Amino acid sequence: MTKYIDEMNYDELVEKSLRNVVYYALKIVEEQGLPGENHFYITFRTDFPGTIISKNLKIQYPESMTIVLQNQFENLVVHHNSFSVDLSFGGVLQTITIPYEAITYFADPYAKFGLSFEPDDYEAATELAEPQANRAAAQIANKAEVISIDNYRRKK
Repeated sequence: MTKYIDEMNYDELVEKSLRNVVYYALKIVEEQGLPGENHFYITFRTDFPGTIISKNLKIQYPESMTIVLQNQFENLVVHHNSFSVDLSFGGVLQTITIPYEAITYFADPYAKFGLSFEPDDYEAATELAEPQANRAAAQIANKAEVISIDNYRRKK
């Protein structure tokens, strides 16, 4: 059943559309691998519902972590609401599953492209995620233009 709305929430529509950019970028990589020198930095909430990581990673990264999809990843599987990938942590291959709504930062430094997301359910947790996202952002700060959806949000 479709929920009746009494007002258009354009902020929500824009954020959903920008998250689709992440989906389609990952879908290309799933189908053909990373083209050229493209690679991704993805920061996400480890405590977001539906995020699946090992207990060891959860202890090491209780709120957020950043992964890099470049040369050493396997079995990228892109679903409509999440993706999973095998990455090596300390020499141990582990599968992680990340819902798109858990992503707080996505960047492709080679393309000079980045997106920053505000997790709706974790207003207070944003402060915890920022230091790690800022470290990844600092690595590409001189190269990438980060597009924040905050520019499109209606001021309250």
